[in-house]
Amino acid sequence: MYNPLLHKKPYGASVMNQETRITFPVDNSLGIKRVFVVLRQVFGEGGEVAGESLRYELPLSHSENGQDVFVGSFALSAWGIWQYRFEGEFANGDLAFFGRGLDGTAIRGDWLPEWQLTVTKRDYKTPNWAKRGVTYQIFADRFCKVGDKPFTKRGRLHADWYERPDIAEDGRDYRADDFFGGNIEGIISKLDYLQSLGVSLIYLSPVFESCSNHRYDTGDYLKIDPLFGTEEEFENLVKKADEKGIKIMLDGVFNHTGSDSKYFNKEGTYPDLGAYQSKQSPYFDWYYFTKYPDEYACWWGSTVVPTVNKSAQGFCDLVLGENGVIDKWSKAGVKGWRLDVVDELPIDFTNKLCSRIKSEGEDMLVVGEVWEDASIKIAYSEWRPYFMGEQLDSVMNYPFKEAILAYALTGDKNAFISDVTTILEHYPKQSLDVLMNLVDSHDTARAITILSGVKPPYSKKDRADFALSCEQYDLAKRRLKLASALQYTLPGVPCVFYGDEVGKQGYEDPLNRGTYPWGREDNDLLAHYRKLGELRHTFAPYLQGETHFVPDPDKLIFERVCMGGVLRVESQDLWLSISVNGKTLMSINN
Repeated sequence: MYNPLLHKKPYGASVMNQETRITFPVDNSLGIKRVFVVLRQVFGEGGEVAGESLRYELPLSHSENGQDVFVGSFALSAWGIWQYRFEGEFANGDLAFFGRGLDGTAIRGDWLPEWQLTVTKRDYKTPNWAKRGVTYQIFADRFCKVGDKPFTKRGRLHADWYERPDIAEDGRDYRADDFFGGNIEGIISKLDYLQSLGVSLIYLSPVFESCSNHRYDTGDYLKIDPLFGTEEEFENLVKKADEKGIKIMLDGVFNHTGSDSKYFNKEGTYPDLGAYQSKQSPYFDWYYFTKYPDEYACWWGSTVVPTVNKSAQGFCDLVLGENGVIDKWSKAGVKGWRLDVVDELPIDFTNKLCSRIKSEGEDMLVVGEVWEDASIKIAYSEWRPYFMGEQLDSVMNYPFKEAILAYALTGDKNAFISDVTTILEHYPKQSLDVLMNLVDSHDTARAITILSGVKPPYSKKDRADFALSCEQYDLAKRRLKLASALQYTLPGVPCVFYGDEVGKQGYEDPLNRGTYPWGREDNDLLAHYRKLGELRHTFAPYLQGETHFVPDPDKLIFERVCMGGVLRVESQDLWLSISVNGKTLMSINN
């Protein structure tokens, strides 16, 4: 029966007015005489679409092996998200309907799910440099510290690098005001280490001035946080990283600022007249006050991060204008932006922001924080056109994260194949090539902790004090080796959360944000990640090739195919093998 991986060309997304060729095989015992593909647009310009269906006949091409094979093509002149099904017509005019089964192949029945066809507005390009290598996510305060910066913040600076982060206990609010002092010079000192992992892109958590350790509550977009370093040190980091083939991506937090910022200035920290202090403030129209000054819109009800009015001219000038945020830090050498909570940003602002970033060069990378299938993301009742050619290059690939961890825990290869092929079907190839493939992040529990399969302790304090036993760690580590091998060989680019490569543990935020354990690394796991990083560089052309899943009753098998041959991944239980043209490169958990 019809399988889009085998029977639709091109596989995956298409481009407006591009020909799509469909082959539809059906058992000739059914007596079907004609076959039609029926398409309807569900999202497009202006959002949700409720247009009439389009019906294209697929003429009978030939018969073979007891099947009649119908082949035809069509081209769609409207960009957006389409769904399609098939109708088979018998000699008497009656119809048989075919929809998408759980494994993605065609099944016969009524009111079945349909396949998705993403049609982009244009054949856009994503940066070639971003398609190879490894991304490494650094939580700025916790990676490495060299020297001492003056500590002038409220809160405390940990004296012991190896202490666990502070938590909120007994129902109190979490203040995020404990610091370890990780800094720019610390990162510079570890560039050789990152190069040994095959790292080609450092994704930095926010680095701008802020009162918190996570810095998602920006105080001043145009200043490096003094505890992290200076502007000159940052430019030196960019320069020295570039000398080693490593680029820098910043975290752009444009949905909200900090309440303790020069723009809002609730605490009176800044000399500027903030919106909280006066309606005469130049920043007053940046925010949504419902009862001035203490009631205002904020992100998820957190009053320390007031939501910004993205249509305020002053805010747009700051972010998009001359000598503004994008301009200033692009001149410093930044090559990418990760857009925090991009689904909170209005579509018009996202268009302008992405266009402004790309105006600095087509090699600029734009990654969005999206947790679901980004091709059909709905936020605030609006479909988000992320992959139509005018917004994002890539997203944080949480669907692959869930698929990889579930497979490592359960071995359910059918669920894994279904989850992965859904994304392969829905995303444009150019975005697939630069997907940020993660198994954890600063917003999730650590992968090795999840992969232990241990039920989390009930209280936050118990979770904070929890560590895996040797037996639990050994099993979790074997699963992490399997998961990371999939992470490194699926379409996209692997993103390693600092410390994963040496066995860093931790439950949810802030327990997942402990310091890198320098001198206490799991060197066996580190060697595994280094070998995967070497593979990413040596066999880069294969890892940008097509992806084919190979049917097998027992094993999970997929191949990355390019003109030079085939990179093959086989897995069963916790064992995994990677080979190129029949020669084994890695064998994991023998």
